[in-house]
Amino acid sequence: VRMASSLRGEVLNLYKNLLYLGREYPKGADYFRSRLKAAFLKNKDVKDPEKIKQLIARGEFVMKELEALYFLRKYRALKQRYYSDDNQ
Repeated sequence: VRMASSLRGEVLNLYKNLLYLGREYPKGADYFRSRLKAAFLKNKDVKDPEKIKQLIARGEFVMKELEALYFLRKYRALKQRYYSDDNQ
């Protein structure tokens, strides 16, 4: 039971972090929030600690992907802003 409660904290942190990242999602925060909630609810009855760890790892991977997406989007926007005149 102790391990499950420590994993519960990890899951909650993951949810909060993803929710925070979802604010900048291209299709909108509401779209992201509903998809996120559905994904977490789908796995709410998982009890096996190993399976929970796998799901947390998948969530952390999604976080890294989102961060990369946002970084690239900002980078492209900056690049266009500073180099758009050079390409004419």
